[in-house]
Amino acid sequence: MIKHIVLFKLKDSSPEGIRVTEGVLRGLEGKVEQLRSLEVGVDVVKSPRSYDIALIATFDSLEDLQGYQVHPEHKKVIEHMNEVRESQVAVDFEF
Repeated sequence: MIKHIVLFKLKDSSPEGIRVTEGVLRGLEGKVEQLRSLEVGVDVVKSPRSYDIALIATFDSLEDLQGYQVHPEHKKVIEHMNEVRESQVAVDFEF
């Protein structure tokens, strides 16, 4: 199993800006067959080191993660994130 974790810092971290992007990320659920599970969380601490949104996805294999990366629905999300994110960090690991 592969865990894919991405943290996003948004250009517009207003409640509305975060809500829109949270909805875009949650929109992947049920649309990408490789996704075993998906969690999207909004930061509650709001410290200077905090990121605004976390995405945690689970896949059965590295091949499924790679398939997700090129899936048309994921590419739509990438287009949105390219417009709204200030920065992001990611980690992918086996468990």
